Amino acid sequence: MIYTAIDNFYLTDEQLKDSPSRKDGIEEATETTLRIYGCDLIQESGILLKLPQAVMATGQVLFHRFYCKRSFARFDVKIVAASSVWLASKLEESPRKARQVIIVFHRMECRREGLPIEHLDLFSKKFSELKMEMSRTERHILKEMGFVCHVEHPHKFISNYLATLETPLELRQEAWNLANDSLRTTLCVRFKSEVVACGVVYAAARRFQIPLPENPPWWKAFDAEKSGIDEVCRVLAHLYSLPKAKYIPVCKDGTSFTFSSKTVDSQPQSTPKEVPQSSPQANNHTTFPIEALVPINPESGGSKVKAALDRLKDCKKSDDESKSMPSDGEAREEPVQRPKSDHKTEASGERSKDRDRERDRERDRDRERDRERERRKSRDRDRGRDSDRERDRDETDKIKDRGYRSKDRMKDSGGHSEKSRHHSTRDRDYHSYSSSREKDRHRHY
Repeated sequence: MIYTAIDNFYLTDEQLKDSPSRKDGIEEATETTLRIYGCDLIQESGILLKLPQAVMATGQVLFHRFYCKRSFARFDVKIVAASSVWLASKLEESPRKARQVIIVFHRMECRREGLPIEHLDLFSKKFSELKMEMSRTERHILKEMGFVCHVEHPHKFISNYLATLETPLELRQEAWNLANDSLRTTLCVRFKSEVVACGVVYAAARRFQIPLPENPPWWKAFDAEKSGIDEVCRVLAHLYSLPKAKYIPVCKDGTSFTFSSKTVDSQPQSTPKEVPQSSPQANNHTTFPIEALVPINPESGGSKVKAALDRLKDCKKSDDESKSMPSDGEAREEPVQRPKSDHKTEASGERSKDRDRERDRERDRDRERDRERERRKSRDRDRGRDSDRERDRDETDKIKDRGYRSKDRMKDSGGHSEKSRHHSTRDRDYHSYSSSREKDRHRHY
């Protein structure tokens, strides 16, 4: 039988030193940094998702417990942190959708690692893979916990302890902050919540220099030991001495929430350029005006000028004829090429006509089907109307029969009443006559 109300997940120092991450070759400093980094992600995501502090505290405890049984090299710290937040929100009755958790972690990672913040498409393959991976990691967490996810936080003990010790209010806030920071360490899997609460109260009192009763020691009343309180203070001091935690990629099998900005641009396909075909005869010489070629001399005879002009005209005619030759050839070749294009157009036209005919046939079929349906509906309606009419007729006939029967009954009842009245009057007369005769007899006697 599983008792979910008992918080019994605690490890010794030797078990923590022999963790699965250490067996996979991850150093102690790297493991500590990744634990702090994952808890920072949980805390920040809880603030962005507007979750209560209890959800963030539960998520951090589940995160530490999971990595006490699994290695950072097997499960990515970002996905486990996201799954811990998602599971803790459901455990603390403040559920959030998987879509919201993934979007928040995506933006946090882009902001932390200096990546360009891109829009996350909810219908993309990457989003579906991340959602599936997060749900799978959540099942792994539940499996490692044995589905016993009860968590007892030190926060609920702090207010009671400080109210009992009658300390000022500023000490309560400081102890609350220290309790939140203690969740980044492995104190939640090493000590009970009462010991951690006493440790943060002791550390807050030392910081504000507020004396607490030591004779008898105040921690004895709360089932704590001085050695445990000193260890809590030492771990908190070591936490504050560390730099800001950063992501260290040590996971071998897990996937990350990173969306790489390097996109493979599709190279445009080079279309072959159409080179215009040159004419068979190129114009190698340029034409100049006739006046430039043959200077006119007014003193020379007109016959020479005319002869020169005639020669030039003949040359020009020959050039024109030579230029017209390729055009005639092209004109001859065109009828050879045209039938191919005409054949293609005719074939395409016939195909389009066939398609149109098929479409028309399908439309006609659909129309016939619709008409048949309408006819069937009208027949059913007529049948229904006829049946209604027959029912009305039957009902009217029944009503008429009932009326006739009631009239007959009334007549019968009327005849019987008259007979009974007649008999009653006759009896009365008989009785009165008999009584009068008896009186007369008595008189005579």
